[in-house]
Amino acid sequence: MRHWPMWTLKRSALVYWLLVDALALAAVAYSIVTSPQPTPGQIGRFAAIAGTAGAVIVGSSIHSHRVGEAARNPWAAHLCYLTAGLVALPCNLLVLLLFGPALHGVLTQRPESHRWVFTLSATTLAVFTTRYVIGWAEPSTDLVVMVLGATVLLVVRAALIAVGLKLRSPRAKGEEVIGEPIDVVLGIVAVSIGGLMGFVAVTTPVHALMAGPPLALLERAAQLPQWRRSAQRDAKTGLANAVHWDSRARYELAKARGRDRPMAVMLLDLDHFKRVNDEVGHLAGDSALSAVALLLTGTVRRGDLVGRFGGEEFVVLLPDAEPAVARSVAQRVRHAVADLAVPTVRTDGREHLLTGLTVSIGVATTQRFGYELPDLLVAADAALLAAKGYGRNLVEMA
Repeated sequence: MRHWPMWTLKRSALVYWLLVDALALAAVAYSIVTSPQPTPGQIGRFAAIAGTAGAVIVGSSIHSHRVGEAARNPWAAHLCYLTAGLVALPCNLLVLLLFGPALHGVLTQRPESHRWVFTLSATTLAVFTTRYVIGWAEPSTDLVVMVLGATVLLVVRAALIAVGLKLRSPRAKGEEVIGEPIDVVLGIVAVSIGGLMGFVAVTTPVHALMAGPPLALLERAAQLPQWRRSAQRDAKTGLANAVHWDSRARYELAKARGRDRPMAVMLLDLDHFKRVNDEVGHLAGDSALSAVALLLTGTVRRGDLVGRFGGEEFVVLLPDAEPAVARSVAQRVRHAVADLAVPTVRTDGREHLLTGLTVSIGVATTQRFGYELPDLLVAADAALLAAKGYGRNLVEMA
C-alpha cells in the first residue's frame, strides 16, 4: 500500500481527497438506511432511466472499440441520467444509479484509480446535496426548483473537484482545474436533458426511452474536448506536443512584439539519456521523461509555456523574461533535474531508484534574436550544442 500513487499527493491534497471520499461513503450509507422500500412504480422508473443510459453508453463504447477510437469518458452521460434520477427516484435507487460511473471506472484500466474514486466521490456528494435542495423524500418538479437543483449539482461538483485539483497542483492553470467553456456548456446540456428525462419518467416511465437519441448525441459531443486535448498533448508526458507548442509560441511572440515585451526560448536535452533506456529499460526511460515533465511545470514560472520537443528534448517559452531572468530560470531547472530521483522498475522486474539525471540547456532571447520563432529555436539549439560540448549539465546563453 505504501507504493500506491495516492501517497505521492501533497499532504493537504491527500487529507482533502480522503475527506471527500469518506463523506461520500457516509452519504451513500445514510441514503440506503433512511430510504423506504421502493414501490413497483419507482422500480419501473429506475429501469427506464438505467436501461436507456446503459444502452447508450455500452453501445457507444462498443462502437468506439470497433472503430479504434481512444478510451471514452462518458461524464456528461453520467450527469444526465443522475439528474433524471434526482427528479424521479428515491434515494436508495439513486444510489444504484451511482453504480454506473463506479462500474465504468472499475472496468476501464486506470493507472491512478484514486483520481477516479475522488471524482466519483465528488459527484456523489454533489448529487445528494442537490437532492437535499430539491426535496429529500419527495423531490419537487417545479421549474424554478429544478433549475436551482441543476445549478447546485454543477457548481458543487465542479467546486469539489477544482479544490482537490488545486491542492494537488497549486500551479495548475484555471482550465486544468475548472475546465474549458465547452465543458461547462456540455454540463448544462446534460442536466437539461436529464431533467426532462426525469420529469417524463415520473408520469410515463416508458416515454423516458425517448431520451436515448439526444443522450447518445450528448455522449458523442462530450468526447470532442477530450479528443482536441489529446491532439494537443504529448502522450507520455502530458505536455504540449511540438505542433501545439509551436502554434502557441508563435501567437505569444506575435503579441509580445506589438508590446515590445522581452521573451526567451529555452531548449533542454537530457544528458546521456540513451544509457537509461539501454541499462535500466525503456519503461524506466518513459518514467524519467514523465518525472522531468512534471518537474519542469513545477519549476518554471507561472505562465511559462512548456512543451516536449521530441525524444528527450523539452522546450519552454518564457514571457517577460530578460536575459538574466531566463538564465535564472534555466539554472533553477538544471539544479532541480540534478536532484531528481525517479522510482522505476528494471527490465528484470526489480525496483530501481533512478538518480544522476542531468540536463543541458540552451537559451535564446528576443533582445538579441528578435521575435521570429525559427530564429530563436536555431539560436537556442546552437547554445544547447555548446553546453553539450563544454561537458554537459550546463546552461549556455545564445
